[in-house]
Amino acid sequence: MAKLAALLAEIGACRACAGELPHEPRPVVRVSSSTRLLICGQAPGRRVHESGLPFDDPSGERLRGWMGVDRATFYGRREIGVAAMAFCYPGTAPKGGDYPPPPRCAELWRARLLALLPTVELTLLVGSYAQRWALGDRRPMSMVVRDWRAHLPAVLPLPHPSWRNTAWLQRNTYFAKDVVPYLRDRVADILNRDALCS
Repeated sequence: MAKLAALLAEIGACRACAGELPHEPRPVVRVSSSTRLLICGQAPGRRVHESGLPFDDPSGERLRGWMGVDRATFYGRREIGVAAMAFCYPGTAPKGGDYPPPPRCAELWRARLLALLPTVELTLLVGSYAQRWALGDRRPMSMVVRDWRAHLPAVLPLPHPSWRNTAWLQRNTYFAKDVVPYLRDRVADILNRDALCS
Protein backbone atom coordinates (compact mmCIF):
# COMPACT_ATOMS: atom_id res chain seq x y z
CA MET A 1 0.00 0.00 0.00
CA ALA A 2 2.81 2.39 0.82
CA LYS A 3 4.48 1.76 -2.54
CA LEU A 4 1.21 2.40 -4.39
CA ALA A 5 0.57 5.60 -2.41
CA ALA A 6 4.10 6.80 -3.19
CA LEU A 7 3.69 6.06 -6.89
CA LEU A 8 0.32 7.82 -7.04
CA ALA A 9 1.90 10.87 -5.41
CA GLU A 10 4.67 10.75 -8.01
CA ILE A 11 2.12 10.51 -10.82
CA GLY A 12 0.12 13.38 -9.34
CA ALA A 13 3.22 15.58 -9.44
CA CYS A 14 4.19 14.58 -13.00
CA ARG A 15 4.89 17.46 -15.39
CA ALA A 16 6.63 15.47 -18.13
CA CYS A 17 4.31 16.82 -20.85
CA ALA A 18 3.99 20.35 -19.47
CA GLY A 19 5.65 21.95 -22.49
CA GLU A 20 3.44 20.08 -24.94
CA LEU A 21 -0.01 20.52 -23.41
CA PRO A 22 -2.15 23.63 -23.94
CA HIS A 23 -2.86 23.77 -20.18
CA GLU A 24 -1.31 22.90 -16.83
CA PRO A 25 -1.03 19.10 -16.44
CA ARG A 26 -3.56 17.54 -14.08
CA PRO A 27 -3.03 13.77 -13.88
CA VAL A 28 -6.27 11.89 -13.23
CA VAL A 29 -5.94 8.32 -11.99
CA ARG A 30 -8.09 6.55 -9.41
CA VAL A 31 -6.91 3.20 -8.10
CA SER A 32 -6.33 1.55 -4.74
CA SER A 33 -4.83 -1.60 -3.32
CA SER A 34 -8.38 -3.01 -3.41
CA THR A 35 -8.87 -2.48 -7.16
CA ARG A 36 -10.29 -5.62 -8.76
CA LEU A 37 -11.96 -4.05 -11.80
CA LEU A 38 -9.61 -1.76 -13.73
CA ILE A 39 -10.92 0.54 -16.45
CA CYS A 40 -8.31 1.60 -18.99
CA GLY A 41 -9.52 4.24 -21.41
CA GLN A 42 -7.79 6.72 -23.67
CA ALA A 43 -7.17 9.93 -21.74
CA PRO A 44 -9.22 12.38 -19.68
CA GLY A 45 -11.46 14.76 -21.59
CA ARG A 46 -11.90 18.45 -20.86
CA ARG A 47 -14.64 17.94 -18.26
CA VAL A 48 -12.59 15.30 -16.45
CA HIS A 49 -9.59 17.63 -16.52
CA GLU A 50 -11.72 20.27 -14.81
CA SER A 51 -13.34 18.02 -12.18
CA GLY A 52 -10.48 15.60 -11.50
CA LEU A 53 -12.93 12.65 -11.61
CA PRO A 54 -12.45 10.01 -14.32
CA PHE A 55 -15.41 9.51 -16.66
CA ASP A 56 -17.19 12.52 -15.17
CA ASP A 57 -18.96 13.23 -18.47
CA PRO A 58 -21.60 11.75 -20.80
CA SER A 59 -19.18 8.98 -21.81
CA GLY A 60 -19.00 8.02 -18.16
CA GLU A 61 -22.79 7.88 -17.93
CA ARG A 62 -22.90 5.46 -20.86
CA LEU A 63 -20.05 3.37 -19.42
CA ARG A 64 -21.78 3.14 -16.04
CA GLY A 65 -24.94 2.06 -17.86
CA TRP A 66 -23.01 -0.74 -19.57
CA MET A 67 -21.56 -1.77 -16.20
CA GLY A 68 -24.93 -1.62 -14.41
CA VAL A 69 -23.70 0.71 -11.65
CA ASP A 70 -24.76 4.16 -10.55
CA ARG A 71 -22.50 7.17 -10.04
CA ALA A 72 -22.22 6.65 -6.27
CA THR A 73 -21.08 3.04 -6.75
CA PHE A 74 -18.65 3.94 -9.54
CA TYR A 75 -16.85 6.54 -7.44
CA GLY A 76 -17.50 5.05 -4.01
CA ARG A 77 -16.31 1.47 -4.38
CA ARG A 78 -12.57 0.95 -4.03
CA GLU A 79 -12.82 -2.22 -6.09
CA ILE A 80 -13.36 -0.07 -9.22
CA GLY A 81 -10.25 1.68 -10.51
CA VAL A 82 -9.55 3.89 -13.50
CA ALA A 83 -6.15 4.36 -15.14
CA ALA A 84 -6.25 5.66 -18.71
CA MET A 85 -3.45 5.32 -21.25
CA ALA A 86 -2.56 8.95 -20.51
CA PHE A 87 -3.43 10.60 -17.22
CA CYS A 88 -3.71 14.18 -18.48
CA TYR A 89 -6.15 15.78 -20.90
CA PRO A 90 -4.27 16.02 -24.22
CA GLY A 91 -6.31 18.93 -25.57
CA THR A 92 -8.82 19.27 -28.39
CA ALA A 93 -7.76 18.79 -32.00
CA PRO A 94 -8.59 21.54 -34.54
CA LYS A 95 -11.16 19.35 -36.35
CA GLY A 96 -12.90 18.32 -33.12
CA GLY A 97 -12.37 15.44 -30.77
CA ASP A 98 -9.44 15.17 -28.40
CA TYR A 99 -5.86 14.53 -29.40
CA PRO A 100 -4.69 10.94 -28.89
CA PRO A 101 -2.99 10.05 -25.60
CA PRO A 102 0.72 10.92 -25.67
CA PRO A 103 2.71 7.63 -25.60
CA ARG A 104 5.15 9.12 -23.06
CA CYS A 105 2.64 8.73 -20.23
CA ALA A 106 2.26 4.98 -20.68
CA GLU A 107 6.03 4.61 -21.10
CA LEU A 108 6.67 6.46 -17.85
CA TRP A 109 3.99 5.01 -15.60
CA ARG A 110 1.96 2.09 -16.91
CA ALA A 111 4.17 -0.92 -16.09
CA ARG A 112 5.02 0.44 -12.64
CA LEU A 113 1.37 1.12 -11.79
CA LEU A 114 0.01 -2.21 -13.00
CA ALA A 115 2.71 -4.06 -11.03
CA LEU A 116 1.25 -2.55 -7.85
CA LEU A 117 -2.32 -3.67 -8.62
CA PRO A 118 -2.07 -7.45 -8.08
CA THR A 119 -5.74 -7.94 -7.15
CA VAL A 120 -7.13 -6.86 -10.55
CA GLU A 121 -9.20 -9.69 -12.00
CA LEU A 122 -10.94 -7.89 -14.87
CA THR A 123 -9.51 -5.11 -17.02
CA LEU A 124 -11.80 -3.16 -19.34
CA LEU A 125 -9.84 -1.96 -22.38
CA VAL A 126 -11.92 1.00 -23.54
CA GLY A 127 -11.07 2.00 -27.10
CA SER A 128 -8.32 1.19 -29.56
CA TYR A 129 -5.41 2.87 -27.77
CA ALA A 130 -5.82 0.75 -24.65
CA GLN A 131 -6.42 -2.37 -26.73
CA ARG A 132 -3.29 -1.87 -28.81
CA TRP A 133 -1.12 -1.25 -25.77
CA ALA A 134 -2.40 -4.15 -23.67
CA LEU A 135 -3.05 -6.73 -26.37
CA GLY A 136 -0.56 -5.71 -29.06
CA ASP A 137 -3.49 -6.06 -31.46
CA ARG A 138 -3.28 -3.58 -34.34
CA ARG A 139 -6.64 -4.51 -35.85
CA PRO A 140 -9.46 -1.96 -35.88
CA MET A 141 -11.38 -1.63 -32.63
CA SER A 142 -14.46 -3.21 -34.23
CA MET A 143 -12.60 -6.45 -34.88
CA VAL A 144 -11.00 -6.57 -31.43
CA VAL A 145 -14.34 -6.02 -29.68
CA ARG A 146 -16.06 -8.57 -31.90
CA ASP A 147 -13.52 -11.15 -30.62
CA TRP A 148 -14.22 -10.17 -26.99
CA ARG A 149 -14.56 -13.77 -25.77
CA ALA A 150 -10.98 -14.55 -26.82
CA HIS A 151 -9.59 -12.37 -24.02
CA LEU A 152 -11.73 -13.59 -21.14
CA PRO A 153 -11.73 -13.89 -18.21
CA ALA A 154 -9.02 -11.30 -17.45
CA VAL A 155 -9.66 -8.74 -20.19
CA LEU A 156 -12.76 -7.33 -21.88
CA PRO A 157 -12.26 -4.97 -24.86
CA LEU A 158 -14.96 -2.32 -25.26
CA PRO A 159 -15.67 0.49 -27.70
CA HIS A 160 -15.26 3.96 -26.31
CA PRO A 161 -18.60 5.05 -24.78
CA SER A 162 -18.44 8.43 -26.53
CA TRP A 163 -21.46 9.76 -28.40
CA ARG A 164 -19.26 9.51 -31.50
CA ASN A 165 -19.71 5.73 -31.32
CA THR A 166 -23.52 5.80 -31.24
CA ALA A 167 -23.76 4.77 -34.90
CA TRP A 168 -21.29 1.92 -34.26
CA LEU A 169 -23.42 0.69 -31.37
CA GLN A 170 -26.53 0.82 -33.54
CA ARG A 171 -24.85 -1.23 -36.28
CA ASN A 172 -23.25 -3.76 -33.92
CA THR A 173 -26.31 -4.95 -32.02
CA TYR A 174 -24.43 -7.95 -30.60
CA PHE A 175 -22.71 -5.56 -28.19
CA ALA A 176 -25.88 -4.68 -26.25
CA LYS A 177 -27.22 -8.22 -26.60
CA ASP A 178 -24.14 -10.19 -25.54
CA VAL A 179 -21.29 -8.05 -24.20
CA VAL A 180 -23.23 -5.69 -21.92
CA PRO A 181 -25.03 -8.49 -20.01
CA TYR A 182 -21.72 -10.31 -19.54
CA LEU A 183 -20.08 -7.12 -18.27
CA ARG A 184 -22.91 -6.41 -15.84
CA ASP A 185 -22.73 -9.94 -14.45
CA ARG A 186 -18.96 -9.70 -13.91
CA VAL A 187 -19.21 -6.28 -12.26
CA ALA A 188 -22.02 -7.46 -9.98
CA ASP A 189 -20.03 -10.56 -9.05
CA ILE A 190 -16.94 -8.51 -8.15
CA LEU A 191 -18.87 -5.98 -6.08
CA ASN A 192 -21.21 -8.47 -4.38
CA ARG A 193 -18.38 -10.81 -3.40
CA ASP A 194 -16.52 -7.95 -1.77
CA ALA A 195 -19.66 -6.79 0.02
CA LEU A 196 -20.14 -10.28 1.45
CA CYS A 197 -16.52 -10.42 2.63
CA SER A 198 -16.54 -7.02 4.35
